[in-house]
Amino acid sequence: MAGVPDAFQRLWTPHRLVYIQTGQQPEEHACPFCRAPEMDDVESLIVARGEHAFVLLNLFPYNSGHLLVCPYRHIATYDEASVEEVAEIGSLTQTAMRVLKSVSKCDGFNLGMNQGRIAGAGIAEHLHQHIVPRWALDSNFFPIIAQTKAVPQLLGDVRREIAEAWPA
Repeated sequence: MAGVPDAFQRLWTPHRLVYIQTGQQPEEHACPFCRAPEMDDVESLIVARGEHAFVLLNLFPYNSGHLLVCPYRHIATYDEASVEEVAEIGSLTQTAMRVLKSVSKCDGFNLGMNQGRIAGAGIAEHLHQHIVPRWALDSNFFPIIAQTKAVPQLLGDVRREIAEAWPA
């Protein structure tokens, strides 16, 4: 019955409802990775900009500090990227790892690109690389039992810390 206390703790994540209800694939004119560079860095969660690619926080992170490296061009797969884009994605990934080690004291990383919807790409039409910081003791029962990930820091706070630590 609503309002009656019980033994369960609830982790409310209403911001994820849009993601769940509207699906993962935006229309091309609404691509979040094309729109983000046109916005203010704080609003778009961008932590660094390069000439061919940029780095931003994942709006639906697996862990605190979960970053994405995206080319500015709207391309779907890695083989479509130019030599310059590939080089800068690699360089920004290396810098992101160094910054995350410094800021979050993480113990390791998961790096990856899901190419195409069938491979699990959340935004399949715009290439992006995931950089997920990991800690030795970061696993818990939430993802296994409740299909929920506890993220201990707010996106704005994480963005500020990473952006401030990013080398000029």
